[in-house]
Amino acid sequence: MQKIYFDNAATTAIDKDVISIITNTMESTYGNPSSTHQFGRSARAMVEQSRKKIAKILNCSATEIVFTAGGSEADNLILFNSVKNLGVNRIITSKIAHHAILHTIHVLKNDFDIKVDFVDLNVNGDVDLKHLDTLLEDQTYKSLVSLMLVNNEIGNILDVDSIIEICQRNDALFHSDTVQGIAHVPIDLQKTPIDFIAASAHKFHGPKGVGFAVFKKGFGISPLLHGGDQERGARAGTENIHSITGMEKALSIAIEHFEEHKNYINNLKQYFMEQLKASFSNISFNGNSNDLEKSAFHILNVRFNKDYPMLLFSLDLKGIAASGGSACQSGSNQGSHVLNSILSEEDSQKTSVRFSFSKYNTKDEIDYVIKVLKEIIV
Repeated sequence: MQKIYFDNAATTAIDKDVISIITNTMESTYGNPSSTHQFGRSARAMVEQSRKKIAKILNCSATEIVFTAGGSEADNLILFNSVKNLGVNRIITSKIAHHAILHTIHVLKNDFDIKVDFVDLNVNGDVDLKHLDTLLEDQTYKSLVSLMLVNNEIGNILDVDSIIEICQRNDALFHSDTVQGIAHVPIDLQKTPIDFIAASAHKFHGPKGVGFAVFKKGFGISPLLHGGDQERGARAGTENIHSITGMEKALSIAIEHFEEHKNYINNLKQYFMEQLKASFSNISFNGNSNDLEKSAFHILNVRFNKDYPMLLFSLDLKGIAASGGSACQSGSNQGSHVLNSILSEEDSQKTSVRFSFSKYNTKDEIDYVIKVLKEIIV
């Protein structure tokens, strides 16, 4: 039986060169970065070298980067600090944000009595820019706008330049969860001055359990974790040296080969869409995922013409990994909160599947998936 992995929006296979870097670091650099002897200094140098390289890729200062255990921690660190340190008393987000944002905002609302507003979306899940502008016209509050660069389920790319212009005009802060966007959408923090971003290595062929937050220079940071002064006092805990170096290597590879990977995966995505439309009647695509300009090149969210409750299970039995939504809510029995927010009640009852691709996938794999789908869907 073939094994085909079409769930790269959930996580990606680690690049072999990244594994090599991680292994070498684990073997050679085992000192504590906070120790003052040569072993500790060597470890500290590796952490700071990785920080500088990531900063160069993003065109920001190394001092603006805080290493974390992943994207969810980075989002939490940013959102809590915006409220506790920067005086934010209103957060504007969307109902299709990742739960790392929505659940954190819920806690902040209960604990700090902040105001929460949800910006309107169109039928494809795009932000209504006029509504955002209207919400921000109310200067009673100090506002933070929190919107994903790339939606992890439908792949929509945020009109980030328009969002920044609206936020700056209305003196609002802007946070973007770029976990699904980094390595799939170019980010230059000088040309696109987002105040806060969050990232996670395992979305771009790096290791799990490591990520980072970027705080625009001048913003103070209070830690969520206490017990040490690591990360310039922003996060207690001994730095995960081998994973940090692996993350930097993975990001460097992704950026160096960005156009090559984009073109290759875009071709796979287009081929898959063509085969789906040729093989099944009344097939639809959720959000902008079928638009090669308005969606990330690695995500395609497919809606079939009726409910097939065992479809994902049947695909899994044939060795095919795909998703009905975010892996973070795979245990939910309420369906995708993203699709429930943008689809009609009738369409939300139909089976939708997110297929997501990487540089390791092939057209032969797509042909096999189409063949299996034809056997299952009647």
